[in-house]
Amino acid sequence: QVQFVESGGGLVQPGGSLRLSCAASGYIFGIFNMGWYRQAPGTERELVALITPNSRTNYADSVKGRFTISRDNAKNTVYLQMNSLKPEDTAVYYCHAPGTAWGWGQGTQVTVSS
Repeated sequence: QVQFVESGGGLVQPGGSLRLSCAASGYIFGIFNMGWYRQAPGTERELVALITPNSRTNYADSVKGRFTISRDNAKNTVYLQMNSLKPEDTAVYYCHAPGTAWGWGQGTQVTVSS
């Protein structure tokens, strides 16, 4: 059974940083692209960062230069380092394998507010 377990969210002031982690299980992690998504209230879930099995990365324009996605294939884990956070980054953050029909995890809440 495929599972994604996200952690590391919290409340942070504008300009602050957080590091999210996602532990994946139930499939061969190292051969799949991985993505971090986010969903704010009243909006659709959006892909903000993508990493390939050999760690090539791509980012949404809204987070480029501030967020960094990385992965540790030995630990079946993907990370999202978020710097210079803005109030508009407030959302529930999820990890997932793009293009698959697997279920989603519970996500981790990130709130950027003073």
